Amino acid sequence: MPNVLVVHSSMPARSVKEFLAYAKANPGKISYGSSGIGSATHLSMALIGSMTGISMLHVPYKGAGAAVADVLGGQLHSLCSSLAGLLPHIKSGRVRALGVTTARRNPQLPDVPTIAESGVPGYEVTIWYALFAPAKTPVAILTRLNAETVKALNSTELKERLTLQGLDVGSSTTAELAAFVKTETVKWAKVVRDSGAQPE
Repeated sequence: MPNVLVVHSSMPARSVKEFLAYAKANPGKISYGSSGIGSATHLSMALIGSMTGISMLHVPYKGAGAAVADVLGGQLHSLCSSLAGLLPHIKSGRVRALGVTTARRNPQLPDVPTIAESGVPGYEVTIWYALFAPAKTPVAILTRLNAETVKALNSTELKERLTLQGLDVGSSTTAELAAFVKTETVKWAKVVRDSGAQPE
């Protein structure tokens, strides 16, 4: 599932490049909300800061709903949160979508570029879901669970329903998932360290 970078309609930035230039010209003054310290909404923006050297003001909330409400009301400049939660507000024009966090554009917002193609090469954030089992689960059971899950994910009905919610449906083998989790752990451990986030 992608996050999407949005700004309040009063912000002059109409693209990721313009947003980055505006934030660079106003260090520490451009606010972004999150659903809490260390959350995906926080780290999505922290990664932009880490990759561009731009300093922004992080405003953590106790949930995404309050952050969305404040960006809609103009108390926050920006927010990088789930596409599913922001899509109605984007379509109504209450916030402006600048870029999606995934490697590919999202079918729900085909005219909104990725952040990577808009000035931050290599940037990618996905909110992913996977099915896990206890470590000592027999291989035969894991193989069967994987096959049935892949079959369900590839069904037309489920794929259509998830796509309508902004999700990009995919599947993997157990080995591919293990490799992906390892890569994600290394990537996000660095972002967390660089952001200074501490357990609460």
